[in-house]
Amino acid sequence: MTRPRPRPAATRPPTRRDSRRPSARERRPGTIPAQPPPHPTELFAERLLLVLSGQRPVHWVARHIANTAFDDLARLAERGPLRTDGHRPTIRRIGHYQPQPETYEVFARIATGPRLRALAFRLTLGADRRWRCTAVETEH
Repeated sequence: MTRPRPRPAATRPPTRRDSRRPSARERRPGTIPAQPPPHPTELFAERLLLVLSGQRPVHWVARHIANTAFDDLARLAERGPLRTDGHRPTIRRIGHYQPQPETYEVFARIATGPRLRALAFRLTLGADRRWRCTAVETEH
């Protein structure tokens, strides 16, 4: 006579608790820790760099620039002060001074190959709570 086989347990075995491995919740994609948004000075420096190097047209930043500064930027972009012969310009350093609570005066060092150039601009927070560039200059 044969014995009946034991039936498997109706409950699941206990799960492994290994403190050296991240939990399933921690391993899920999309749970990357949130980084703070970039500072407005960094965003505008990047936008101005793209326009002044000829990688983007001037109207690409039109809604972020005040009227008089837009005219100055258009004149600067025609001269192409940050255009180079094969070297892509990059931002080396950004600094700013805050003369008033809603204003930044910003300087940036731009590397174009072995050469460093200067970019300066002013940001003002408008009544609509959006930052706008109100002045822009580059070295000659």
